[in-house]
Amino acid sequence: MTLAMFSFAAAIAVPAIDHRFGWSDVPTAIVIFDNFIIAAAYVLFYLVFRENTYGASTIQIAEGQTVISTGPYAIIRHPMYSGALLLMLGIPLALGSWWGLLMLVPAVAGILWRLVDEERFLAKNLAGYADYTNEVQYRLIPFIW
Repeated sequence: MTLAMFSFAAAIAVPAIDHRFGWSDVPTAIVIFDNFIIAAAYVLFYLVFRENTYGASTIQIAEGQTVISTGPYAIIRHPMYSGALLLMLGIPLALGSWWGLLMLVPAVAGILWRLVDEERFLAKNLAGYADYTNEVQYRLIPFIW
């Protein structure tokens, strides 16, 4: 998560440096479109928190916690991470920077590492999670992975 958080901060800092030195020329239509991508990410975050009150920055099991399989969790197992990646895609381009997209590389690596670790932990410690992974096939991107 530390890697992902530094990548997120850099996804804002790199476009600022890019703008200062004029490295990128992102068309206005892409800038506008990516503002809609950012809005979609926040809608996804809202849907995730509405369904899952157990969401936290640390992987843990709370007393009485059950598997959430409704809302966005009925389509993909980790919709919060999907929203984070949408945000990481949208921010640099909304700020007019192609170079800012490079921050996706460490962010994706950090999120994938966290996702696999989280799934391993939940399968071992949360009753019903293994069955849920059999029911909901996709981890991060619907119909792809």
